[in-house]
Amino acid sequence: MSHQNFHENVKLDMRGLNCPAPILGVKRLIGDLANEQILLLLSNCPGTSDDLFAWAEQTNNQILKTEVLPDGGTGYYVRKGTGASVKANVILDICDVVCPGPIIEAKKLLNGMNSGEILKLVSNCPGIHSDIIDWAEATGVTIVDSSEIDSDVYAFFLQKG
Repeated sequence: MSHQNFHENVKLDMRGLNCPAPILGVKRLIGDLANEQILLLLSNCPGTSDDLFAWAEQTNNQILKTEVLPDGGTGYYVRKGTGASVKANVILDICDVVCPGPIIEAKKLLNGMNSGEILKLVSNCPGIHSDIIDWAEATGVTIVDSSEIDSDVYAFFLQKG
């Protein structure tokens, strides 16, 4: 992680509380933040790190930095992502499949979904961005949101027309 200093908008001290309390506290508070605002979670539960990173990946929130605190525990700087409000009905994680594979599989899933439902497509295919935009325009699928969730890994929220 980088050595930048981040200013938190909200601080949540959950030291002394065991999991899942710290992650539940973050889930409760993050919804009240504006996109890109930062929550600082203080926790000394050994399970917090795994839980928090897994949750962030699923919700498009980002762990900017972790730091060991001099008085005990760890500080986690969590930035609210822009995609947290989009809820997918179906998730298709199709990393390591080259294009057009991700779009072919997404099309199959969307065909079985109801109008208005949302498919979250996760892909690391290098050409996925332009391919998915062209495909969506040609088929009437709406790209509700998209984001880079890891280095060269993208999530697209596709709504069936």
